[in-house]
Amino acid sequence: MPVTFELNGRSTTVDVSPETPLLWVLRDTLNLTGTKYGCGIAACGACTVHIDGEAARSCVYPISSVSAKRVTTIEGLSMDRSHPVQEAWIEAQAPQCGYCQSGQIMTAVAFLKKTPSPTPQQVDAAMSDNICRCGTAQRIRKAVLHASELMQAQGGAR
Repeated sequence: MPVTFELNGRSTTVDVSPETPLLWVLRDTLNLTGTKYGCGIAACGACTVHIDGEAARSCVYPISSVSAKRVTTIEGLSMDRSHPVQEAWIEAQAPQCGYCQSGQIMTAVAFLKKTPSPTPQQVDAAMSDNICRCGTAQRIRKAVLHASELMQAQGGAR
């Protein structure tokens, strides 16, 4: 049964099994490979996307549940890496291997929408469920705090 939803600002229809995880529809059906597979049980955060503006783990989210919803992936955050969180990530040189970074960025964007002026402790708590096996937590914290500053300077969350 076809499922229609908004993906990165465009209406999208897919005809896959309703139980298919959103992650696999994004990667295998729609060729949007920025969202990564990490664990398959919503424990690591590599597959984080936004569903109606909220961070969600796409590996356990069935495609049927996004019908008529807005889904944003890392590819839809900005076309040219101009989102303040992406800019801050680059400036802080946050990634090492980069595998978890799209999920980290998507988590940070959703967090900063709710908490525009976080403390370092709030950043650590918000990002703690996203696993970075390379150990770049300090650079990620620095990037999130800097993104907060950039977003404040630009007039708030995007």
